[in-house]
Amino acid sequence: MDWKDTLNLPKTSFPMKGNLPNREPEILKKWQELNIYEKLRKERKGKEKYILHDGPPYANGNIHLGHALNKILKDILVKYESMKGKDAPFVPGWDCHGLPIEQQVEKQLQKEKKRKEDLTKSQFRKLCREYASKYVDIQREEFIRLGIIGNWEKPYLTMRPSYQAQEIRELGRIFNSGIAYRGKKPVYWCIYDKTAEAEAEVEYKDKKDPSIYVSFELVENPFGIKQKTYAVIWTTTPWTLPANLGIMVNPDFDYVFLKSGERVFIVAQELVESFTEKTGIEGEIVKTVKGRELEFIEYRHPFIDRVSKIYLSEFVELGTGTGLVHMAPGHGQEDYIIGQRYGIEPFAPVDDEGRFTSEAPEFIQGLRVFEANKPIIEKLDEVEALLHHEIVEHSYPHCWRCKNPVIFRATPQWFISMDAILENGNTLRGEAIKEIERVNWIPHWGENRIKSMVENRPDWCISRQRSWGVPIAVFYCKKCGETIKDMEVFEHVARLVENDPYGADIWFEKTPSELLPEDYKCPKCGSQDFEKEEDILDVWFDSGVSHSAVLKTGFWEELRWPADMYLEGSDQHRGWFQSSLLEGVASYGRAPYNSVLTHGFILDEKGRKMSKSERNVIPPEKVIKQYGADILRLWVVSEDYTEDIKIGMNLLKGIADDYRKIRNTFRYFLGNLYDFDPSKDYIRYEDMLEIDRWILSKLQRVVDIAHSSYGNYRFHRIYHEIKRFIIVDLSAIYLDILKDRLYVYAPQTVERKSAQTVLYNLLTALSKLLAPILSFTMDEIWEHVRNFDKKAKESIHLEEMPVVNEDLINPELEKIYKDLLLIRDDVLKALEEARKADIIRHPYEAKVVLGLPEKYRELVEERSDWIKFFFTVSQVELSENPEGEVVIEGENVNGSKIAVKRAEGEKCPRCWIYDIAVGKNGQPVCDRCMEQLNMMDIDINKIEEVR
Repeated sequence: MDWKDTLNLPKTSFPMKGNLPNREPEILKKWQELNIYEKLRKERKGKEKYILHDGPPYANGNIHLGHALNKILKDILVKYESMKGKDAPFVPGWDCHGLPIEQQVEKQLQKEKKRKEDLTKSQFRKLCREYASKYVDIQREEFIRLGIIGNWEKPYLTMRPSYQAQEIRELGRIFNSGIAYRGKKPVYWCIYDKTAEAEAEVEYKDKKDPSIYVSFELVENPFGIKQKTYAVIWTTTPWTLPANLGIMVNPDFDYVFLKSGERVFIVAQELVESFTEKTGIEGEIVKTVKGRELEFIEYRHPFIDRVSKIYLSEFVELGTGTGLVHMAPGHGQEDYIIGQRYGIEPFAPVDDEGRFTSEAPEFIQGLRVFEANKPIIEKLDEVEALLHHEIVEHSYPHCWRCKNPVIFRATPQWFISMDAILENGNTLRGEAIKEIERVNWIPHWGENRIKSMVENRPDWCISRQRSWGVPIAVFYCKKCGETIKDMEVFEHVARLVENDPYGADIWFEKTPSELLPEDYKCPKCGSQDFEKEEDILDVWFDSGVSHSAVLKTGFWEELRWPADMYLEGSDQHRGWFQSSLLEGVASYGRAPYNSVLTHGFILDEKGRKMSKSERNVIPPEKVIKQYGADILRLWVVSEDYTEDIKIGMNLLKGIADDYRKIRNTFRYFLGNLYDFDPSKDYIRYEDMLEIDRWILSKLQRVVDIAHSSYGNYRFHRIYHEIKRFIIVDLSAIYLDILKDRLYVYAPQTVERKSAQTVLYNLLTALSKLLAPILSFTMDEIWEHVRNFDKKAKESIHLEEMPVVNEDLINPELEKIYKDLLLIRDDVLKALEEARKADIIRHPYEAKVVLGLPEKYRELVEERSDWIKFFFTVSQVELSENPEGEVVIEGENVNGSKIAVKRAEGEKCPRCWIYDIAVGKNGQPVCDRCMEQLNMMDIDINKIEEVR
């Protein structure tokens, strides 16, 4: 036996190295064997529910870092609410329909030298279903690997028959509320994918286009003007000129008649200078009128035999152009609104592929819209209507799927009216805005963002001209044209879909008579001859009804409606948040959520957007293979995720370093609790040492900050506060001071048991607070806790969060230690000077002489029996005039002096403290160590070094 065998040195099998890439799969296996999701449901049965409804990712491709960020944030929140004692189930979901999947299936068919047109709709839909199922399975495993606990055995899928059936029922509710209508309106249209698009499916990018000024000759010269008069418009879409049915002016602007030679041009007064600069046309102003005076003046189309009129519009602005706007109601939302006001039906002589039809002038028939720009400009030049032509680069809407420019095109579509009157006498728009004001938006600016979008959005186009989706389940009477929208019919179709293994495929396989209730007759004319709608529903309607299909139907017993929280990226203000809001308000009179939390997007370390072309994309699996999922989880909370968040391998290395510090602190806890049984060894608060009571008071502050930060969704504050507490308060101060007491004192002493009681409190509280974030590591730690704490449950995720114990908060003690730590900082500086001067190599070799102001002197005097351990030196002395080999002025305590000299006595071979008792009367150790050895019944003569 030697001296170290008499010390209580740390013992633990908890490894210093995380080895997370290998260890985490073992923990996942444990969760699976434990069936942790179901176990949580049983544990929390009957408790208050917390429902975070999962916004469905698209079942297409592997997950990326955006998916990881989103799911980890959800998991953190759900785990926190669960550990608060709530029943917080999580049912993940997938968006399974839509164009991207159709495109991938078409690519597969092309490789096999097959054509989509050679398949029936059902055959094509079967391939789409298989493709979506494949990626649901792939993504499910990837999400599980991130440590997300949820109902992975029974997720929600928008292609599941029961989901599709509920979607059809929701559609029935919309129709029965009277706000669905079929109309010809301009909508975003992708000429490459040949389908209408939602606003949320459009992204703006720069595009080069022709910019032209065009003159339209008036039929008659107004206001007594003798020369030929022309209304001048400016446009960057020459291809829309064949659909021109009017010119719009603002009623309140001033317009001038600019005479140049034998021609007179009408332009807005404020834009005369820029018009002249662009076109080179100069002249004199012969007349000025308000826009309203130009209403109904007729003009001729420059290359089509058509006479149209000037109309008034509040949408006309003076930013660019001439103040007169070419109006094509078939190709523009504002044009359409003004057209409707004046009774003008939209006209769009363009087919699904964006090619001009026979209704267009012969010279552009068959051309695609963007190809037609050149011949149209040439025609305008030929007829002397072109006043100026240049190429400009401007922001233009593009399809988010195929990345090509989209157009506005009027086609017959199904819409949900934003301004139709609901049962309560208000409009859908009005009711949605009321709900936006009720909901809690985090960050708060989200409220204004979505409110502005809803205030200004057009009617919702819910129809799509594709194959893979849920049908718009309406029938049309062939005899009288009536649209069949009986709730009985929707319910009948929903049941057919629900009971068919392939769900909505039945709509495309059966005839109307097979789909309608038996002997069904048209309620208007009594006919039994019907045709069915072939369009499918917008995928935003698919996911927008998820609140009903998932939370309301009872298919998942653990859920309830409405949701407490929706949590997605900030782009969903115009996507899922909005579609869910509108559907919820239309069907049930309220938003399906009470709070909405948004996160930003992921940038690389240089703040650039991630893209394949920049070669800065980091797949989640790369991070997991190198560092483990817990490092990715820690990254998620390392910054304020409500703003854009950076990632890169250098940033991850720094986070991995932080992780190591956190892990090693927990290793310290576990290593010093190997002989601690909380049921027997726990020391009462009043019997604890003062410094132990101080750190427990500090711990309560950390618990309080953690709860308020989780509650306010400021997860980065938890990370930074616990990191600060671990590095500053624990590692640098408390645990550093504590080592001596833990190692030296006999196992059964109050000194050691008091320290262990605190370590147990720190271990259990901090591991629980971090469990939602470092889910794998804290559960690994909990396995070791279970070795000595028989009350610990099988997983930390089954435990409940620590709560603030007000009785342990001691502001007076915290103030005392704040002052003591000021002295300690000055002492450490003096020790460092002594080390540099080669007076000492270790702090235990030092005796510190302190000259302190009275307030600080009293603090030290009152603790003279143990203050040397607080300063980690062998001796402390108070003096009016400190002297030593090194003397410094205190920086933290004004008027203080600290002197350092060599400690008196010999070094104790057991605790390393220098003491005059060592060697006296043949005693090989200090008095303190002698007392501890006697308590442990250790015969010092058996120590090898003594013999």
